[in-house]
Amino acid sequence: MENLLQTSIMYLPGMGDVRASTLRSELGIATFGDLLEYYPYRHIDRTHIYSTGEIREEMPYVQLKGSIIDPHIEGEGRKKRLVARFLDSSGEVELIWFNSIKFIQKQIKPNVEYIIFGKPSRFGLGWSIVHPELDDAISQRFKAGTLFPVYSVTEKMKKVGISIKVLRDAISRLIDIVRTNHLPDTLPNYITKGYNMLSRWEALEAVHFPTDEDRLRRAIMRLKAEEIFWIRLRMRYIAEKRHTEEAGLPVHGVGHFFNKFFNEKLPFPLTKAQERVVREIYDDMRSGSQMNRLLQGDVGSGKTMVALLSMLIAADNGYQSCLMAPTEILAIQHAATIRSLLGDLSINVALLTGSTRKKEREKIHQGLRDGSVHIIIGTHALIEENVQMNRLGLAVIDEQHRFGVEHRSKLWDKNRIIPPHVLIMSATPIPRTLAMTLYGDLDVSVIDELPPGRTPIETTHRYPAHKSEVYRFMEQEIDNGRQAYVVFPLIEESEKTDMKNLQTGYEELKSRFPNIPIGFVHGKMKSKDKEEAMKRFVSAQDKILVSTTVIEVGVNVPNATIMLIEDANRFGLSQLHQLRGRVGRGAAKSYCILMTDYKLSDNGKRRMEIMTESTDGFFIAEQDLKLRGQGDLEGTQQSGVGGVLKMANLAKDGRIVQFVSNLIDEILSKDPTLTADPLNAPLHKTLSEYMEKNRDWGQIS
Repeated sequence: MENLLQTSIMYLPGMGDVRASTLRSELGIATFGDLLEYYPYRHIDRTHIYSTGEIREEMPYVQLKGSIIDPHIEGEGRKKRLVARFLDSSGEVELIWFNSIKFIQKQIKPNVEYIIFGKPSRFGLGWSIVHPELDDAISQRFKAGTLFPVYSVTEKMKKVGISIKVLRDAISRLIDIVRTNHLPDTLPNYITKGYNMLSRWEALEAVHFPTDEDRLRRAIMRLKAEEIFWIRLRMRYIAEKRHTEEAGLPVHGVGHFFNKFFNEKLPFPLTKAQERVVREIYDDMRSGSQMNRLLQGDVGSGKTMVALLSMLIAADNGYQSCLMAPTEILAIQHAATIRSLLGDLSINVALLTGSTRKKEREKIHQGLRDGSVHIIIGTHALIEENVQMNRLGLAVIDEQHRFGVEHRSKLWDKNRIIPPHVLIMSATPIPRTLAMTLYGDLDVSVIDELPPGRTPIETTHRYPAHKSEVYRFMEQEIDNGRQAYVVFPLIEESEKTDMKNLQTGYEELKSRFPNIPIGFVHGKMKSKDKEEAMKRFVSAQDKILVSTTVIEVGVNVPNATIMLIEDANRFGLSQLHQLRGRVGRGAAKSYCILMTDYKLSDNGKRRMEIMTESTDGFFIAEQDLKLRGQGDLEGTQQSGVGGVLKMANLAKDGRIVQFVSNLIDEILSKDPTLTADPLNAPLHKTLSEYMEKNRDWGQIS
């Protein structure tokens, strides 16, 4: 059966090379299994057949029964179309097709009764339907009275004749083929029967062609639960396996470096949250198993201090540490901060980036090999093959979603015999339903408290009429020695327009502030030019930085007190919060100004309200998830055993996530390895096959 599901869709009757190739390039559908899992986005109740006399303009679609006469071609070139007249007992409707003209022309026969379905439009005194679905009323496969699936189709698909109807017919034929074979269930019997679930086959058939609303609801529930089940089980299984089987580098305690720093050089007392997280990391490192921990904390919560204390624990036990940052400017800032904090403590900190000169690079490589470099901070340069470390004990990865899994695995390979402990820092708060499902293989620590005495950032929402007032305020702040960011959106779909807006905005600011040095940076610039522009702003040579979201991550400029975001409604909540976090890093009061047009969608208004009401990153992340769904959140389109989340929506399916999590907790508490209970054999088999095909990324986050 598995071989059948792996069959190329090219071999499905009615598909052929061109259509199969288009489905593969447009939707990633290559096999029978892929097509079965291409779910309809809605169903239409086609229980009623109207007469042409009953058609009304407000109808979203209409189903008619009658005959078709006078099919003929009109127009030439791009205006070429097939036109026909549809007749029933109460009148007629004009039918028009622009695509698949020859194919449809062959379908239309005289003296045959048809059922047509489509959206009616007013045409002079009568009605027309463009691209109606067409079925022979006698041999019509789907009788009136059923729920019809509606699928998304792209323009390229339509051009090769793949309409919603063609897709529906193809899936129907596929279901007939699969029905004659036995489709094995992916969940054990005791789960499906115990919780009165449909079988996988029943759910797949019902989600495409349900007999009624209740059957459709049960099919959707089953498929959602299955997707979440496999992602969650895989993550939990990896975590259990790591805790029981994956040896970690032994850590026996803290010593000179940690104690001297903690007692003499700590610039301020740790918050309770920082103390708790350091204890969790320390307990992990001395547990005998490899640590794989995600450290979440809002901007300014003190994650770098926690990472430094963790690296000092490693140094006290004879290990080296590395800190990998996504950009050179951030790596430079980390190195400067850590060196400043350590002072005269005899810890050798080195910085390795793409800009490091050859002689210095060779010296660092030697220090890493002989162990004289205790902490190495860098960018992707750290994963180059010639970077070899003597005893890498702790790998700290900052802003993990900026690195691919392959990057992280190369870092992990620096200590292949026993993997290093791994600490992943993220300033992008992850909502609870996402964290428990997608990061179930990681232990999660949260710094949910900011250092005392921090002045909250004041966030305001302004309109074009306030622009002069905003500029005057910026001028005031700059006269007082402060700096400002001005951010424009740069969205790929409208890149040319956005680049023009960015350039226009830059010119407008130069004209408005002729005596103020203004920098300019965007993602399409060469890395060298981008780094240079950032350095000028960090060193306060430029007082205003005009930018796209390339400044979203990590840059620390304590002197910057204004974040002006143009077209703020075009950013998601989490992105707006990250941008706001670029200010408020010094002692002076900081401001975030959200500029939008007057006309906003309800969603846009709500985002502006949330931003002006709250500075809590975790609350904002939860609201972002509710407003947008997990597909739009960066780095969350994760793969499970059966592929990406195609049916489940973690933003809306919290109850199913909770149900599945409780179920898996129960299974693993009784059978942690899935080998003790014969009923769990299918789970163990499926997971083992998955692990065989996919490297255990759990060891490297």
